[in-house]
Amino acid sequence: MKEYSESILVVDDEKLQREIIRDILKYEGYPVTIAGSGREALELLKQTSVALIITDLKMPEMDGIELLGKVKEISPETSVIVVTAYGSVESAVEAMKKGAFHYLTKPFGKEELLLTVQRALENRSLLRENRLLRKELEERYQFHNLIGSSPRMQEVFRIIEKVAPSDSTVLIYGESGTGKELVARAIHFYSKRKNHAFLAINCAAIPDTLLESEMFGHEKGSFSGAYTQKKGIFEEAHQGTLFLDEIGDLNISLQAKLLRVLQDGEIKRVGGNKVITVDVRVIAATNKNLEEEMQEGRFRQDLYYRLNVVPIFLPSLRERKEDISLLIDFFIKKYGKKFGKVIEKITPDAMDRLLDYSWPGNVRELESVIERTVLLNEDGIIRADDLPQKLLAPKSQSFGLDLTIPDEGISLSEVERNLIENALIKSNWSIKRASELLGITYKTLQYRIQKFHLKRENSTRGSGNP
Repeated sequence: MKEYSESILVVDDEKLQREIIRDILKYEGYPVTIAGSGREALELLKQTSVALIITDLKMPEMDGIELLGKVKEISPETSVIVVTAYGSVESAVEAMKKGAFHYLTKPFGKEELLLTVQRALENRSLLRENRLLRKELEERYQFHNLIGSSPRMQEVFRIIEKVAPSDSTVLIYGESGTGKELVARAIHFYSKRKNHAFLAINCAAIPDTLLESEMFGHEKGSFSGAYTQKKGIFEEAHQGTLFLDEIGDLNISLQAKLLRVLQDGEIKRVGGNKVITVDVRVIAATNKNLEEEMQEGRFRQDLYYRLNVVPIFLPSLRERKEDISLLIDFFIKKYGKKFGKVIEKITPDAMDRLLDYSWPGNVRELESVIERTVLLNEDGIIRADDLPQKLLAPKSQSFGLDLTIPDEGISLSEVERNLIENALIKSNWSIKRASELLGITYKTLQYRIQKFHLKRENSTRGSGNP
C-alpha cells in the first residue's frame, strides 16, 4: 500500500459518515484526522498543516460554506471538497465561488471519492509549485543576478525594460559566462508571457542529427529509435519564451526551418506532414560575429535579420571592471547564506588579486571562484592565499610592445590587432596558449583572428620578446 504525506481532515457532524470516509482514505495510505464540527476543524487547522479538508455542507452552528471561507483565511493553500446530500446547483456554485476545489453529492462511491481526492491534491501541488516558481523568478531574475553599476550594464538594463513587454525577437551577443541566459530570463519575466514556460536549448551541445527532433519533435517511427511520438521544444514552449543559445552553431538546413517558424509560426514534426501552429517568443544568443558568419556563407542573411530585431551586447567582465567589487559582494552573501558562513573581511591583497585578474570565464568564473573560496573559508576572512593559484600569478607580463602613441595617432582596433598578432607569434600560433596569454577564451580569440583576417603566413613581425 502506498503511503502519502499529504494530511486530510474529514469534517462531518454524523459520526458514522466521517468514520466511513476516514477508513476508506486510511486504507489507501492517506493520513486522516476527523472532526465533528466546523469549530473543531478550525482548531485543528490552527495547530497543524492540512493539505485537504472534506467537509459536509449541512452542519449545526457552522455549515460547510462558512467553514470553507474561514479555512481560506487561515490556510489559503488548503484544498476543500464540500459534500452535500442535496445536490443543489446553488450550493455547488456558492462553494466553488468561495474557493472549493470540487463538491460531492451523497451518496457517492469509493472510486468517486478517491478520484476527487487525488485530483484535489494534484491541483494543490501544482498551485504550490507555480507559486514557488514565481517567487524564485522574482528573487532571481528581477535584475538580482544581473549586477552592474557600470554604464554598459545600465544600458543593458534599460533595453531589457523596454523590449520585455513586446514580442520582438532579441539577439544577445556576448562571450561565454557573461550572463546571456540571465538576460533572456529577465526579458521573459517582465513580459506578458511570464506565467508560461521559459525553455532553453543549446544549439552547440546537441548533435545535428538529434537537434531537429529536439526543436520540432518527431512522429512515431520517423527514424530508428523513434518508438513514440514526441513534442519538440517549440510545442512545449507554446505561449511562452524559447531561448536558443549558441545560435551561430545552428546548421544551414535547420536555419531554414527556424526561419519558417519565425515567419509563419508553424512547424512540422520530423516524419510528419501535419502543420502545427505555435505561439513562441524567440530569444537567441551567440558569441560569434554573425555578420562575418553570413559573409562566409555559414549563416543565412534572412534569418539574421529576423533574429536581430533588438540586439543586446553584453560586455565581458574585463570591460566593466568597476562591477567586479559589486559582484564579489553579491556572491559572498549568496554563498555565505548557502553554506552558513559569515565572511567579515577581504584583505586588500586578496581584493587586488580579484580586481586585477582578467576573468576570461567572465561572471561565471568569478562566481565559481567566490563559491569555492566561501565554502573552504574557516575564519570569516578571505586572504590572497585562499584564492586559486591562477589569481596569484604575476599581475602583468611584458610582451615587448611599444605602447607609445605616435604623433599621427593610432586606433584602438589597431592596438588590439597588434597585441593579438604578437601573442600568436609568441605562442607559435597556438591559439590555446595565445588565449591564455591574453586572458581571453579560445572562442573569443578565434573570433578576433577572423575579425582582423590574421593568417600565420602573413605574420612576419617578431614578438619582441621571444
